[in-house]
Amino acid sequence: DPEASYDYNNIDPDPSPRPTFNDENRHGTRCAGEVAAAAGNNHCGIGVAYGAKIGGIRMLDGDVTDVVEAHSLSFKPKHIDIYSSSWGPDDDGKTVDGPGPLAKIAFSEGIAKGRGGLGNIFVWASGNGGRDQDNCNCDGYTNSIYTLSISSATEHGTSPWYSEYCASTLASTFSSGSWGMRKIVTTDLHHKCTREHTGTSASAPLAAGILALALEANRKLTWRDMQHIVIRTSKPDKLKSNDWVTNGVGRKISHRFGYGLLDAKALVDLALRWQTSPEKHDCSEAADTTPRPIPHTGSLTVEKDTTGCEGTENYIRYLEHVEVVLSLSFTRRGDLTIYITSPLGTRSTLLGKRRMDYSSKGFTKWVFMSTHTWEENPRGKWKLEIQNVGSSANTGTLTSWQIRFHGTQESPGVGYTNCSSECKGGCHGPTTRDCVQCANYKSNGVS
Repeated sequence: DPEASYDYNNIDPDPSPRPTFNDENRHGTRCAGEVAAAAGNNHCGIGVAYGAKIGGIRMLDGDVTDVVEAHSLSFKPKHIDIYSSSWGPDDDGKTVDGPGPLAKIAFSEGIAKGRGGLGNIFVWASGNGGRDQDNCNCDGYTNSIYTLSISSATEHGTSPWYSEYCASTLASTFSSGSWGMRKIVTTDLHHKCTREHTGTSASAPLAAGILALALEANRKLTWRDMQHIVIRTSKPDKLKSNDWVTNGVGRKISHRFGYGLLDAKALVDLALRWQTSPEKHDCSEAADTTPRPIPHTGSLTVEKDTTGCEGTENYIRYLEHVEVVLSLSFTRRGDLTIYITSPLGTRSTLLGKRRMDYSSKGFTKWVFMSTHTWEENPRGKWKLEIQNVGSSANTGTLTSWQIRFHGTQESPGVGYTNCSSECKGGCHGPTTRDCVQCANYKSNGVS
């Protein structure tokens, strides 16, 4: 789609990749094919949303500045529904980086004004730094409340070697694994087809295609509706990890896979009958600026009681995202682990040990995010734990911490509760007889 395409490296409307001898600029072409490769092409795979229009933004083949990122993330927000991004800071296990001031504005403007006020959908690859124990909560793009962070699962339902362990991951799709496992089939440069697309870079476009199907089913979905629907329909059962736990509202959650594998049919079925989520509230507790030393051994534990801003216009009864803003000093940042535990006992790992991170810069008002307490009641005691898991010679001080809650006063959900007895799986309106599936319909004797 020419209207959805631009080249911010050369400042012209043609986003075609610059030719190189080793085809290093193939990444975008491969991602695009996963989303929208034409059906019945007799040449390569079929895109998940094969009827969708797709554009390309060329922005990585040059200086990637805050200006370039902001322009790319805010290009034609009334025309473009979904932005699929398989890029970000270096996945080297030591970088802590995120969007600059202009890119942050692009995100906030996109969710507020994009798609006629319903909000653009920003899909993001969670990162490929697993080999170096990287953590996507050190990536300010994947841990943004405005993005749907997507991880990977191998064909055998295991976590691939490159996958990052992270509390901000929302869900997963299939991608490559170890040697001998299948990779992703998609379009390639020079009108070719490849079976070699890999990493979370391949997972994010699959998710974007699935979300496009949901938007086709229900054009009125907001950016937050989409996250609710992803969480409610993702499937954890066949994914193998020893970190699966059940959160305070009974949902299984993993730092490897988020809420599980995206299920396109379940997503579309729920999209058809989903009613717009209640108004979003933001409740921020006052920052605790009491300096506290981080012990050489054991953990520093601090607690915060909250009412979820009860009695105010920002009252939250049903959580969505939880953000923890931290400032601390430490002699070796990679030796820190950080956890937040909700009043209902859900423990999120905000930061795991990063063996490649030798920095002594600590964190300055860095925002960590968790999706693990989605729809829990924030009321009660929250516990922050900071632990040195490295040398006992390490020293540091927690200088400030703050919890920011995002959520709603009313329960989000389908809304249609009095569906006809002829309906199976609920109804989507405008009447109670507009069924998602008909309970008693048969074709050739088959229900």
